[in-house]
Amino acid sequence: MNAIINCSRRSALKAIGAAGGLVLGTRLIPGTFKFASAAGETTLAPSVFVAIAKDGTVTLFAHRSEMGQGIRTGLTMLLADELEADWARVKVEQADGDEKYGDQYTDGSRSIVKNYQRLREFGATARLLLEQAAAKQLGVDVSEVKAQNHKVVHAASGKSLDYGELVETAAALPVPDVKTVKLKDPKDFRYIGKEVPIVDLPNMMVGAAKYTIDIQLPGMKYASVERCPVVLGKFASYDASETLKVPGVEKVVEIPPPTKPVMFKPLGGIAVVATNSWAAMEGRRKLKVQWDLGENATYDTDAARKDMEATASKPGDRFRSSGDAETALAAGGKTLEATYYTPHFVHAPMEPPGAVADVKGDKVEVWSSTQDGQAAQAVVAEALGIDKANVTSHVPLLGGAFGRKSKPDFAAEAALISRAVGAPVKVTWMREDDIKHGYYHSSSVQYVKATTDDRGKATAWLHRSVFPPITSIFTADAAKPDSWELDFGLSDLPYDIPNIALENGPAPAHVRIGWMRSVQNVFHAFAISSFADELAHAAGRDPVEYLLDLIGPARKIDLAASGVKQYFNYSSPIDVYPIDTGRLTNVIKVVAEKAGWGKQLPKGQGLGIAAHRAFLTYVATVVHVDVSKDGKVVAIPRLDMAVDAGTVINPDRVRAQMEGANIYGMSSARFGEITAKDGRIQQGNFDDYLVARIGDAPREVHVHLVESTAPPAGVGEPGVPPFAPALCNAIFAATGKRVRSLPISKHDLSWT
Repeated sequence: MNAIINCSRRSALKAIGAAGGLVLGTRLIPGTFKFASAAGETTLAPSVFVAIAKDGTVTLFAHRSEMGQGIRTGLTMLLADELEADWARVKVEQADGDEKYGDQYTDGSRSIVKNYQRLREFGATARLLLEQAAAKQLGVDVSEVKAQNHKVVHAASGKSLDYGELVETAAALPVPDVKTVKLKDPKDFRYIGKEVPIVDLPNMMVGAAKYTIDIQLPGMKYASVERCPVVLGKFASYDASETLKVPGVEKVVEIPPPTKPVMFKPLGGIAVVATNSWAAMEGRRKLKVQWDLGENATYDTDAARKDMEATASKPGDRFRSSGDAETALAAGGKTLEATYYTPHFVHAPMEPPGAVADVKGDKVEVWSSTQDGQAAQAVVAEALGIDKANVTSHVPLLGGAFGRKSKPDFAAEAALISRAVGAPVKVTWMREDDIKHGYYHSSSVQYVKATTDDRGKATAWLHRSVFPPITSIFTADAAKPDSWELDFGLSDLPYDIPNIALENGPAPAHVRIGWMRSVQNVFHAFAISSFADELAHAAGRDPVEYLLDLIGPARKIDLAASGVKQYFNYSSPIDVYPIDTGRLTNVIKVVAEKAGWGKQLPKGQGLGIAAHRAFLTYVATVVHVDVSKDGKVVAIPRLDMAVDAGTVINPDRVRAQMEGANIYGMSSARFGEITAKDGRIQQGNFDDYLVARIGDAPREVHVHLVESTAPPAGVGEPGVPPFAPALCNAIFAATGKRVRSLPISKHDLSWT
């Protein structure tokens, strides 16, 4: 199962072209196939997805970015299974960024969701053509042969033909209509649903994996960029005399600041270009720059929090309404209200952004650690003022991303500098650059109020969400989110409450706001699941029993009936991926049982639960917390998760993603906070932007995958949202202290 190897795209195509082979590709219209021989008059196009050489080698060109999540493996498993390929004879190669591949956007936990059907169809179509070719060569009906492990077998005669022996005949056959191609019955899957190590693991383990920083070109220069500490600021003047004295420094290049909206444009600044990276960074330290800080120089996160709290205390724009929440809340009776706050977070992947660019006239090659090779292609083309067809966008491995690297401003920086110096240039961001000049996760204030019946169950729920929107990077001065931003975990509130009012208020953005792992689900789940726990304790009821009652009977939620005009649903059809409260209830029951919910714990220890639907996947998390008496040590002896992600391709990868999501959620919940004063980000490295260390990690993590026949759903992000509320609910159970604002490290958790 480790046998898939990496090869260069050029060498793979060269070998196939020389030998003659079978190539299966796609146009942009899903389900439309192109099938041709690689020899003779046929030319291999960048749209090629899979090729079979005359020696039988199968090559898959993976069109999504690999950042450790194992997508190159997952995509290959889909193809290889339907193709009945021998895993040891399959190779995977990274595709360049090109619109001929269709969507290459490796974000939103959608790579498997969007490719599950079509890659299976690619494999099944190639399998059928090989079977037809075998039938023709053997002089039998196609119904008498069957593909089995890289061969087509004629059981009656005992004869078999290797795939390599069939490609020439298969290439000359007409392509069958995809509607006539029969996909495998899931019971016959050989790879899908099985534990398969990621194809890049061997190289990663021995340091042979190639990332952007490993790219070397003849005559390449190195650049480090000094950027204005305030977004949209620009340099007023600078003195580079000491910089140019540093041995190895050759030139200083001015990069103009962006205009609104900032989108994915470079931030601007002064680039120091040298013969080595040390000289570039040392020369940058010696720059003397006077900045014109611009309109965002007054940004103060403490003041912004107060403004958001004031906004959340007043009626906002209503985007979902069921029943009559105002009348129910005004009728008196028992009510509960709470305000929750989450600060800005930054992605902080282990590999900071970086790119290599080589501009030659009106053409450019760029290598960038990007989540979308096509976005890098477009951003570079716009920065240089050239046609994007003249930009070749290569995508090396990524050392983590979490949404930051889908915004390829760094690729455009490298291209601009390369053009200015007339040589290939590598731009490497330092950790301080990444933290001080990121696309930050929105800070937020969530105000929630409910009235309850005699059993403490909510009969009315008012929720106001206020946060600077992602929309602000695409629309100048936007202070209100687009509807899809509210769909990340709020508009689809799953509770069985007769009176619901969901509202949003404006919040201006003074930094670049961008999507981060699980996006607005982070703060929406924190508020919703924390408040549900507060309601349970106010009612004197068990939190699990109360949560199940709050969700109510199994049903498919019809948001249109509640005034939600166009629910985003993670870019997937609602009829295929409905909001199914039965699946949410099920993961709650599973995780409660697995975690031993209800067991007696000593004082200072507690269990907390939270459940959330995100990226079409249902996750419930139970955190067992042990808080020292002085509140300084918050240990997690055990963590349990129940996950219903529909059909699972690679269980090992799903568990790994969930485990990683909890560490990521822990970093944000316990330690992470980005603050600004006078427009400047105050954090700069892992000494003041803290992330979880190994000693902070749960001692045990148990991920329980729920079997499901539903279509595949996302797994990279949905594990994050339930963690923070489950942890904070556990802290309350252990200490009696509520945590309504993050990070937890700022709270006194001592108990007596």
